[in-house]
Amino acid sequence: MPEVMLRTVTGPIRATAITGAVLPHEHLRIDMRWAVGIDSDPHRWLDEEQTVTAELRELRQSDQLNLVVDLTCLGMGRDAAALARIAAGSRVPVIASTGLFTEPFTHVGETDVETLTKRLMDEITSGLDGTGVFPGVIGEVGCWGAEATPVEERCLVAAARASLTTHLPVATYGQDGLGMLEILLGQGLPGSQVSVGYAGADHAVARKIAEAGAYVSIGSLGLGADHACRIALGLIEEGLGERLLLSTGTCRVSQLQRYAGPGYAHVFHTLLPRLREAGVSEETIHQLTHTNPMRWLTGS
Repeated sequence: MPEVMLRTVTGPIRATAITGAVLPHEHLRIDMRWAVGIDSDPHRWLDEEQTVTAELRELRQSDQLNLVVDLTCLGMGRDAAALARIAAGSRVPVIASTGLFTEPFTHVGETDVETLTKRLMDEITSGLDGTGVFPGVIGEVGCWGAEATPVEERCLVAAARASLTTHLPVATYGQDGLGMLEILLGQGLPGSQVSVGYAGADHAVARKIAEAGAYVSIGSLGLGADHACRIALGLIEEGLGERLLLSTGTCRVSQLQRYAGPGYAHVFHTLLPRLREAGVSEETIHQLTHTNPMRWLTGS
């Protein structure tokens, strides 16, 4: 059998070379300060290349961080060249993404699904923004409001079709996790290729996502450590820990350690210690931080 390869911003690497922790939902460079039809937010950006590089380098040394998935796609201020520099400087491999974010940011208009799918396929086969960097995931795609608009549904369908063709995994964003998952599964996409960004307070929703075979992706900064811990423990206790992904979801300058935020270390230094205190074994911790995200990324 041929070795499974991961597409990183500095070139393909063997999946077996990743032996440490994986952060499957991060943003290393992002700019979402402006959009169409929603209020601007001067804090909705992150452009601190040297600071981010230093944080990742420190986590590689202190907590065996071995891979970061950057889910900054079209409409989010993606900078593939910056990601390559961060990966090289930190010596932590980084996977970049393609995909169409949410309606206020993508300027899709009435573009049909076929054209949107071709746009994603062009990035997957030709690289991102003329840099020679190839994406290894599709996402994060989804909805800005309570449920997907017709435009966002077309973007989700395009993501599913591109995933079916290329076998790249898909990551979603937004409140209606189950609704977005239903759209993706309706295109014939296996649940195992989907990471659903969990944004709610209802544990039953997280359970249904996991029972559908998809991954529940918890951003510990967005949910807060207490809520993230409760959701994670609930899934583990119900025997669904193999469908759980943990990351920070860092997306603002103010969240970096340099500016008194918890930074990318939040999973390692806050969430994981709480899980350990609650009795979660090291074997399960390894599953959450390595085995699960690698299965999602490789489709294994």
